Amino acid sequence: MKRTYGPLTVVQFPCLKDNYGFLLREEGSGKTACVDTPDADAIAAELGRQGWGLDLILNTHWHFDHTGGNEALKSRFGAQIIGPSGEGDRIPGRDRAVSGGDEVALGNVSFRVIDTPGHTMGHICFLFDEGHVGFVGDTLFSMGCGRLFEGSPEQMWTSLSKLKALPADMTLYCAHEYTAANAAFAGSLGEENAALTARIGEVKALREKGEPTVPMTLATELETNPFLRADAPSMQAAIGMGQAAPAEVFAEIRRRKDSF
Repeated sequence: MKRTYGPLTVVQFPCLKDNYGFLLREEGSGKTACVDTPDADAIAAELGRQGWGLDLILNTHWHFDHTGGNEALKSRFGAQIIGPSGEGDRIPGRDRAVSGGDEVALGNVSFRVIDTPGHTMGHICFLFDEGHVGFVGDTLFSMGCGRLFEGSPEQMWTSLSKLKALPADMTLYCAHEYTAANAAFAGSLGEENAALTARIGEVKALREKGEPTVPMTLATELETNPFLRADAPSMQAAIGMGQAAPAEVFAEIRRRKDSF
């Protein structure tokens, strides 16, 4: 699947069991990056189909299904590996460490880095603000969010709040096709939400046709993602936590999802 955002072309393709690979091409310069490296062979094959090289690898966090192809792709293409400063030597082959507020240039476009700890302590996201597109790794999924393997609910709610504050028309690319399972959980919480009902139907139709549910717009997530709605009175009421602090509501929703 190929989409364009001004001068940036994004190619999305499946990797491993339920990951997605993303190739980013700045058309003015021809410079190309990939976001994470779940499967070096699949990424190299897609680069070959497109007739592209690989200049940058942008890692969101250290988990193997995001960095496992780093060194093979670096060796094959000579790509520079850019990863979160907060994860040290857990990013294989990292050449440059970045953190919130840093900029990463790909040809004539620039990605803004934001820190989003929670799933891991050093997780980052890459945003191309001019094109209204972002790559959020495992921080946010469609109707879901990453498990808290390292961070606290308060940290993750702060990270999600950064994403909530982006322009609503931002297109977000998350790293996994988890939407159908997330939809089932979101529907179980009992919030009266017409947008959620419509989105559940849309996801069912897409998956029955074998089509991806990623990317998604932030506007859709703000209406349908229970983890982004921890500050919504209707969600708080649905789970019996009216007037509770959003971070506490988020923690309860995450606890329920972990055992769903």
